[in-house]
Amino acid sequence: MTGPARWGLAWAHGPRRWSLFVIGTATIAALPIVSVLLSLTRPRGDLWQHLAGTVLPEYVLNSLALMVGVAVGVFVVGVPAAWMTTLCRFKGRRFFEWAMLLPMAFPAYVVAYAYTGLLDYAGPIQTFLRTMPGGDAGWVRLPEVRSLPGAIVMLVLVLYPYVYLLARAAFLEQSVCVLEVSRTLGCNPWQSFLRVALPLARPAIVAGVALALMESLNDFGTVQYFGVDTLVTGVFRVWRGMGDAIAAQQLASILLCFVLALIALERWSRGQRGFAHTTGRYRPLPRFQLTGWRALGAIIGCTLPVLLGFVVPAFMLIGWATANPQYWLHAGFGILLGNSFAISGAAALLAVAIALGLAYGQRTSRDLATRIGVRAATSGYAVPGAVLAVGALVPMAALDHMVAAWIEDMFGLRIGLILTGTLIAVMFAYVVRFLTVSYNVVEASLGKITRGMDEAARSLGRRPGEAMRAVHLPMMRGSLLVAAILVFVEVLKELPATLVLRPFNFDTLATRTYDLASDERLAEAAGPALAIGLIGVLPVILLARAIRTSRPGAAAAEGA
Repeated sequence: MTGPARWGLAWAHGPRRWSLFVIGTATIAALPIVSVLLSLTRPRGDLWQHLAGTVLPEYVLNSLALMVGVAVGVFVVGVPAAWMTTLCRFKGRRFFEWAMLLPMAFPAYVVAYAYTGLLDYAGPIQTFLRTMPGGDAGWVRLPEVRSLPGAIVMLVLVLYPYVYLLARAAFLEQSVCVLEVSRTLGCNPWQSFLRVALPLARPAIVAGVALALMESLNDFGTVQYFGVDTLVTGVFRVWRGMGDAIAAQQLASILLCFVLALIALERWSRGQRGFAHTTGRYRPLPRFQLTGWRALGAIIGCTLPVLLGFVVPAFMLIGWATANPQYWLHAGFGILLGNSFAISGAAALLAVAIALGLAYGQRTSRDLATRIGVRAATSGYAVPGAVLAVGALVPMAALDHMVAAWIEDMFGLRIGLILTGTLIAVMFAYVVRFLTVSYNVVEASLGKITRGMDEAARSLGRRPGEAMRAVHLPMMRGSLLVAAILVFVEVLKELPATLVLRPFNFDTLATRTYDLASDERLAEAAGPALAIGLIGVLPVILLARAIRTSRPGAAAAEGA
């Protein structure tokens, strides 16, 4: 067989191998979800009767109330801020464009710990109020922060950037012509926003709200610390308190139904309306000059979320950390950092490598099975960490016992657990949950490389894998680094899956922060919590830079 014929045969078989990789990855990634759904076939009648008659209604109602409160809050904060920073002119607009994303640096449970220390009875605010005349009589009483409304506020402060980010991207992409026509028809800026820009951005806004709601359903640290019983806390209670893995999976299936409903709502909204640009020419978006009370309102509306969601928690943590350096300036904190960096870095590298394989498999093989496999493999981000954890633990335990029994029968050796209770289980949950984050970045970068490069590599005798290493990887280096950083920070902040699956005597920054705060040792928790926040600023910078240049011609417009 001649050389060109061999190369052609290699390219013919290459897509099949990539397709098998995609399908195999999807099958493995779907194991936790399948395990949770299969648990419904196992009878647990007595336990379910007990839960239904005692705590299950409270779990469901609190979860629904949390979702409604967070949905309203993130919409009210995120959408107007996105509109003002995109299409209005006022002092500080350029600063607020990226500063509005800063609350994403902190996970919600860290913000909750900071505000608890600020607002509780022994905190500085109530202590100051008691020093005022009549303060001892309790004539000034702050609302209880450890409550369902308090949890909603904490989550809104951290999650509104999801809506802000997607809404701002949608506003940046809107047609100048449509906005100008609305002005010629007599619409003022507020009317243009309500009648034109908001309906066109509706799919993006709904997607942002859905993401925020998925994160609120995944939250465990905030609701547990505030004493709010939700489905996530119920999963932990059944798992740890009752020791019933199957019942925990069945309770997790209800939580999974909530998530699937949110995904269906987001898909439905996306399919209802859409628009496309009909011109290749891009002009700078019109900016409405705000003056007087309107400008003041815009400044206040953009300042409060940043102040409450980032500045106040950061100052509280910095104050505790600097006042108590003995709690984090020691070798144990270095071990904590090492554990967190090692497992986050390993998960980030693995997620990026798998995402690259999925994206390249979809590029080389366009069959239906590959497309479905990619969609299935990258759906883990929508699944709460607690669901993934309990869903992964049962099949892994079964596999552990099977392998141990086989080795004992064959070789007479008794081995311990290989998967369950080891870092392998933790890594598996991390990769399944955050593979979507890395895939979106990698797939977007790979899509910018023309397929003519593939044809050129093929004509030079490069097989698909060789073409990826020699041609695509050098061109995607920056995007791969961005994907790795995003996954790294997400893993660093992940709490529910880590709490369930971590080995004994293995702590990360997130679990240590949670353990100390649960014992009301907030000053001691400040060191690891502050470290999480400082590292979390990295993706904020990357996102702010990406969204600023998301509109074609934006760079030229800024330089004009």
